[in-house]
Amino acid sequence: MPDRLTVGDPPITVELRRATRARRLTLRVPSIGGDPVLTVPPRVRDAVVEDFLMEREEWLRAALSRTPQPAGIADGTVLPVEGAPHVVSLAARRGVAQGPGTLELPRRAPGPALAAWLKARARDRLAARCDHHAAKLGRTVTRITLRDPRSRWGSCTSEGNLMFSWRLILAPPEVLDYVAAHEVAHLVEMNHSPAFWAIVERLYPGWQVQRDWLRAEGASLHGWRFD
Repeated sequence: MPDRLTVGDPPITVELRRATRARRLTLRVPSIGGDPVLTVPPRVRDAVVEDFLMEREEWLRAALSRTPQPAGIADGTVLPVEGAPHVVSLAARRGVAQGPGTLELPRRAPGPALAAWLKARARDRLAARCDHHAAKLGRTVTRITLRDPRSRWGSCTSEGNLMFSWRLILAPPEVLDYVAAHEVAHLVEMNHSPAFWAIVERLYPGWQVQRDWLRAEGASLHGWRFD
């Protein structure tokens, strides 16, 4: 069976995820938008999966109608960069040009061009803030990786490798800085114990404000499509 199926007319695309620990078929619509996800246990026949989807088509359409879908990048789009709104304009150019509150993008494939520009900017900002916080602890960051996860803003391995969502570059700089401090703190405490939060407080006093911002506004960062 393919990784994606369609159901109904007009068709709805559903992502399939095989899960060895799943005990039953489960269908969910991400609150941040995007394709619905159907989790499939091992050894479930394809015909059973298809019947399951058809039986739930009405529910699926209703759930999707209540869920904001990601917005694409077009002429006149307003999106945040480091928390500040920028108006997009398309032009016959190569690369991205930033002005005060503006972004000029290539007319051909503006979304991918903007995504590449944002990722480069995110890497620069995160590397600088991680090095700053790590120096306070006498630790070293081994490597920084950027991804686009849906369930977390960052992670840290015992080898000192840090992973971040590149979409943090859309958030205010203080939010990105807090997430950098949070993950650097894991270089000392690989947990969320009181000792860990004491390190976070040392690195970024008042971090609770930025955590609350992510809880309230973080889903909006996933509300952009760059294809």
